[in-house]
Amino acid sequence: MNYRHAYHAGNFADVLKHVALLALLDHFGRKPSPYFYLDTHAGRGRYLITATETQRAGEYRGGVLRLLEASQPQPPPVVARYLDLVRELGCEAEQLVAYPGSPLIALSCMRGDDRAGLCELEPGETAALRSELAGDPRAQVHERDGYEALTALLPPREKRGLVLIDPPYEAPDEFERLKTALCAAVARWPAGVFAVWYPIKHGDAAGRFLERMAATGIRRQLVAELCVQRDDSPGGLNGAGLLIINPPWQLDELLAPVLPWLKERLAPTGRGRSRVSWQVPE
Repeated sequence: MNYRHAYHAGNFADVLKHVALLALLDHFGRKPSPYFYLDTHAGRGRYLITATETQRAGEYRGGVLRLLEASQPQPPPVVARYLDLVRELGCEAEQLVAYPGSPLIALSCMRGDDRAGLCELEPGETAALRSELAGDPRAQVHERDGYEALTALLPPREKRGLVLIDPPYEAPDEFERLKTALCAAVARWPAGVFAVWYPIKHGDAAGRFLERMAATGIRRQLVAELCVQRDDSPGGLNGAGLLIINPPWQLDELLAPVLPWLKERLAPTGRGRSRVSWQVPE
């Protein structure tokens, strides 16, 4: 596997993913019973802004840094919470020095009796994640294939929880493998909440994936998408989306004003789009 998230850390797609992750985990924190969080492609947990990979692409400049530095009206509450968390975990003397990945963001929300399973296949990234989280008894780091973990680690002993699936999308059959693994995971844990990140690039691979998921018979599928370019622009990443299965009550209403707000600040003028819509209703 050649993918390294450090090239993309803090970009607009990370902003979308992590704002939604906070909204989901805040929901779980409202009830006293513990919950389980599974991250199938966890990465290293923290990405230094000065790292060669991060500086080479510089994608964070058009994402989190733009939001941190811009003079703007008060953001929606979940975005304000996200930016405060980035400042807490990644800023020194009001300067962004590191971007927190999904494991750090999730653990910042979790309580003492909640539990996290964090899976990463690449040995170097796994070692970095273990070092980052050393001493945190809530986190179990697994050097293993994330799709395999959906079978091995589900259902958890906790009755509530969230699964974040954020693959690298390097393999030609990634979407098909994802669909197969996701359907099996939902069958094993029907009560779980599943959030699947996907890229929107030239061509319609993401659209075909959503159509195949809609045809599975799985109910309560919510889609949230943020694009900063036209969907069919050739080249790199035009947008990103989240397919959320079993979303918490009123999550669609919470995200509906958030995505247009992000689009206005992260997309070039006149480009991009956003949407929050039910693909398969309740």
